[in-house]
Amino acid sequence: QVQLVESGGGLVQPGGSLRLSCAASGFTFDYYNIAWFRQVPGKEREGVSCISSDGSTYYADSVKGRFTISRDNAKNTVYLQMNSLKPDDTAVYYCARSTYAFITMCLMESTRFNSWGQGTQVTVSS
Repeated sequence: QVQLVESGGGLVQPGGSLRLSCAASGFTFDYYNIAWFRQVPGKEREGVSCISSDGSTYYADSVKGRFTISRDNAKNTVYLQMNSLKPDDTAVYYCARSTYAFITMCLMESTRFNSWGQGTQVTVSS
C-alpha cells in the first residue's frame, strides 16, 4: 500500500525558513518522481517542485532560488527546503508520487500523480 506522509509545516515569519519532509512507503521509492504541490482554499492545486527518479529537479517560477528539493533514497524521503518565505507561500503543502515509474521528466501537473499525502499546513505571517 502506497503511503506518503508529510511533516515539517508550521507558522513562520516572512523571510524565515522551513523544511518539509515526505516519508514514503509501500513502493520502490527510487523508481518514481516525487513532487510537492500546494493549495490555498478556493484555488487550484499548484505544482511547486519536483524531483525525478534520476535526481533532476524542477521548480515553479514563483519559488525558484528560494526552495530546494532533494531526495534521500536510503531513507525513502523527499525534502523541500523553503527559504525567504513570503506570505504568498501560505498554503497546505502536499507531496505526491508519479503514476508511472521511470519517467525522465517531472511535469508538475496533478493528473500525472496518483498517490498523495494528507498535507501539511505552512503559514507565513508576522
